[in-house]
Order: sequence, then C-alpha cells, then structure tokens
Amino acid sequence: MNDGLIDTLPAARRTPWRSGWSATLLRVLRRRPLLPLGLAVLLLVLSWALWPQLFSHFDPLLGVPAQALQGPSLEHWFGTDHLGRDLYSRTVHGAALSLQATLLAVVIALLSGIVLGVLAGFFGGWVDAVLMRLVEILMAIPALLLAMAVITVLGFGTLNIALAVGLSSVATFARLVRGEVLRWNASTFVEAASACGVGPWTIIVRHILPHASAPVLALAALEFGSAVLAVSALSFLGFGAPPPQPEWGLLVSEGRNYMVSAWWYTSLPGLVVAAVVVSANQLARALQDDQGARG
Repeated sequence: MNDGLIDTLPAARRTPWRSGWSATLLRVLRRRPLLPLGLAVLLLVLSWALWPQLFSHFDPLLGVPAQALQGPSLEHWFGTDHLGRDLYSRTVHGAALSLQATLLAVVIALLSGIVLGVLAGFFGGWVDAVLMRLVEILMAIPALLLAMAVITVLGFGTLNIALAVGLSSVATFARLVRGEVLRWNASTFVEAASACGVGPWTIIVRHILPHASAPVLALAALEFGSAVLAVSALSFLGFGAPPPQPEWGLLVSEGRNYMVSAWWYTSLPGLVVAAVVVSANQLARALQDDQGARG
C-alpha cells in the first residue's frame, strides 16, 4: 500500500534528499577541482590543533643545542631552530594557539555583525543611520591598523589578538547581513507573516536569518583565511603569545635572522600558514559558486 502511494508521487518528491547533496557536491567539484585538497589541508590542521601528540613525538619547548639549525630530514621533517627544537613539532603544536585565536575572531565578528546588520536592516530609520555610520567609520580604518590599536589598549596576548582581529572584521559582516535582511524583509512570505501578527523577532529568527545564512557562511569561510593571516601577522610583530610558545607568526619571526643560512626556519611554517589561507579561500569560493548556481 505504501509502495503504491510512493509510486503515485511526482518524481521530484520521490527523489532522496541525498541526491540533492550529491548534485551540489558534483557541481562544486566541477567548478573547484582543488577543493578536496583544500578541505584535506583544513582537516589536517584542525587535527593538529585537537590532537598534536598524535602527529609529533618531539616536545615543542625542549631542544638539543647540538642539533641547532639542522635542515629537513627524516627525523626532523621541518628541520630544527636555533635552539635545536623540532620545527615540525612546534608548527603542529602552534596550530592550537593560532586556530583558537582565529576561530574566536571569526565568531566575534560574525555574532557582532549579525546583531548590527539585523538591527539596521530590519528596523531602519535612525537605527539604520546610526549603525551604518558606525560601520563606515570602522571600514575607513585599515583592519590591521585597527587591530593594532585595540591590542595597544588591551595589551598583548593571544586572546587580545582574537578580540582585535574580530572587531576589525565586524563591519564586513554587518554590511552583508544588512543587505540580506533588506532583501528578504521585502519578500512575500515575510509580509504575510507580519500580516498574520507574527512578532518581529520571530520573523527575524525563523524566516530571515535562515535564508541569509548561505552568503554569511561563505563570508565566514573567507574571513577565516583572512583572520589566520591577520593573527599570524600580529604574532609576527610580537603582539601575540610570548616565547617560547610556538605560535605560527612567532615561528616565522624567530627565523627571519636565519633566512640565508637556514631557509627552512621561516619558509616551512610560512608555507603552512599560506596553505591554510588558500584552502579557506577555496572553501569560501566554492560556497559562493554554489550560492550563485542556486540563485
């Protein structure tokens, strides 16, 4: 009886939900053939951050002075630093510090941007005018300069770097969310919900934000790559965790005095940072492409 009922349904309704995901995945892979490699890099680095002891058996803080500045080998994949510490181990353990700051920065920017964008786009009027002027002021200041100013006020450290980078990215999320709210606020189903007496916050949470989530997630992936670069840059300048903590930017900074005699000291940790940024950008572009194909 159930089989007969299923056979009478239109083909589109009988299609398993998994087929939609399969079609989306094939479409994305066709446009971005390097995406699986980027996802593998992001997964590997995330695994470094969560379980560093599984990927390196050297202590990142202890070195053997007699093995200082040794080149890459089977024993030391990334070579050693000027104190004889294993650079691969320091890079692996540094993923936790760098990614914690990056993720916290993106979350701060995302949540703050959603609040500002929703308030400005949905309520409009003087609320929109005031908030957008604030956003324009933030956008007028270079992001790195704004982050450095915030750190100067708050003090050095990984947590303060995350807060500074997050605040410098709030304006980008706020403008995007405001535009999406204005777009969906004028749609028929939102007007119908409002006419039926549905409250404004219910409309925002249940009707507008779910439709605005796709471009916001794509921007979050893009900002993740930018945040990795910003956190590493600030750490390179000495605003992050103090030595001997193995933060990525600090690893590159420590090796700049040995670039001629020990090229691996800065190059290999720097390549890891570059690979993470490029992989995050690949993911963001893939999400944008899929959104464009759907739209």
